[in-house]
Amino acid sequence: MEIKSAEFTISSSRADMCPKSDIPEYAFIGRSNVGKSSLINMLTKKPKLAMTSSTPGKTLLINHFLINKEWFLVDLPGYGFALRGKKMMEKIKNLIEYYVLEREQLTCLFVLIDSRHEPQKIDLEFIEWLGENGVPFAIIFTKADKQTVGKTRQNVNNYLNKLKEQWEELPPHFISSSENGTGRQEILDYIDGINKSPKEQ
Repeated sequence: MEIKSAEFTISSSRADMCPKSDIPEYAFIGRSNVGKSSLINMLTKKPKLAMTSSTPGKTLLINHFLINKEWFLVDLPGYGFALRGKKMMEKIKNLIEYYVLEREQLTCLFVLIDSRHEPQKIDLEFIEWLGENGVPFAIIFTKADKQTVGKTRQNVNNYLNKLKEQWEELPPHFISSSENGTGRQEILDYIDGINKSPKEQ
């Protein structure tokens, strides 16, 4: 798949304010500062489509971007940024949970993991929660350019081995770099494949 058009549609402070449509949605989520906005800009080849910030936890809304007038790319708030107040953390948690569990248009949730780190409890718990609720998801390991190829592969394997302790079948996973475009075509082709697959009746 090649992205011919990508346009911002709406920012929503509540999941029930999201666009009323029946086109598929592919949402991106991860811990704060995992490189989500940079990844979205890399996938769409629009450097300023999603706002990037050196301040973690900037996205507090659900942002919809219409891609090729066929599907929505959805930028969800990051989870686990401790410097936010307890009330704000609870609001974001409820926002994420409501969207992920109730949004019928959600076709796949991409969970972003920083490839430089060992498996983090907060990510593992979030992935386990997705499994318990039957949410279709895939993992994108970000920032692969920040270390050697061997170190990235080692960290990814450590992560997958950790998941195997709980999962009989591992979710799809991709390795990406917003700096050099690694993983871009694989992620877009994966989305394209789902969009072209026969819909369940």
